[in-house]
Amino acid sequence: MAWNWQLRSWSHFEFTPEVLLPYEKTFLQKAGMLYGSMKHISNENQDELKIMLLSDEAFQTSKIEGELLDRDSLQSSIRKHFDLQADKSKVSLAEDGVSKMMIDLYRNYSSPLTHEQLFLWHEMLMNERRDLQDIGSYRTHKDPMQIVSGSMGRPIVHFEAPPSSAVKKEMDKYISWFNDTGDKYSDSLVKSGIAHLYFESIHPFEDGNGRIGRALSEKVLSQYLERPTLIALSHVIENNKKLYYSSLHLNSKEIEITGWLEYFCETILQAQDYTQRMIDFTISKTKYFQEFDEKFNERQRKVVNRIFREGIEGFKGGLSADNYIKITGTTASTATRDLKKMVDLGAFIKTGERKSTRYQLNLILDN
Repeated sequence: MAWNWQLRSWSHFEFTPEVLLPYEKTFLQKAGMLYGSMKHISNENQDELKIMLLSDEAFQTSKIEGELLDRDSLQSSIRKHFDLQADKSKVSLAEDGVSKMMIDLYRNYSSPLTHEQLFLWHEMLMNERRDLQDIGSYRTHKDPMQIVSGSMGRPIVHFEAPPSSAVKKEMDKYISWFNDTGDKYSDSLVKSGIAHLYFESIHPFEDGNGRIGRALSEKVLSQYLERPTLIALSHVIENNKKLYYSSLHLNSKEIEITGWLEYFCETILQAQDYTQRMIDFTISKTKYFQEFDEKFNERQRKVVNRIFREGIEGFKGGLSADNYIKITGTTASTATRDLKKMVDLGAFIKTGERKSTRYQLNLILDN
């Protein structure tokens, strides 16, 4: 069976525009709402939101590929690159690399795509790897570039990309297409979805193609909106990674890709919803501190800040007394008094009893 790049009409993707038009309209509406919501946040809190969204995207895009990074280190690295105050956390090469790529995407979204930009991103992502033949350049190995699963003896080939000898020519065409501002792909979601599938089909690097492909999708959307999108694309994909890979696989053998674009559009809209929740969370955080900050002692303030760093989800299962003791280094009796006071103030909501007692921030988030 032929792969999409082996078909006669390769790269001339077909789709049904009328099916995708409603997604496009919703995307633009949500983009306007996000932009409007940001105006209700102070410059300082906008910086904090930016750090949270970029670090979460860096964490999730790496996690999709099976690489678990440290959230605090990612935040610290991104803060340093924005010349913001950061702690002295030790940052690994992998964490610093993906952080640099996200910063470059944020700052240079409007620039035309070039081979050099792609090579730079690859160098950033692979800067600690010693097992790759080609870093900061397209693959040159003679072995087939395959996506496989299963055992060593009985591998299942999900996709085979063009041979390395064809990659430079394919990427020349890809970059020309990406930078084309013609009307055929004027819809932002359509071009963003094609940009990802098209790039993944070429699979030009030895490793890192998924992370770079997702960044390219965001670059398309940012160029269309004329501002960084800051949407949680990788966060949504990671929540249902099997659907993501199966959608890519189902559309790797044909030129008609309406099914892929429907999946991709729905994913982008969900990513916008998550970003809106993050904005609402940031607004609620400001109101929370306005209400309670002066009523907290140093220990309570430290714990609350630690919970907020976990983002919307907070501590999984809620904060326990043991968590409080570990974070503050205080005694059990002091922790009990502190927690009771926070419940009495209305700053915490208490659930459960005895060893099952847990505490949540008392926030009201807009839906």
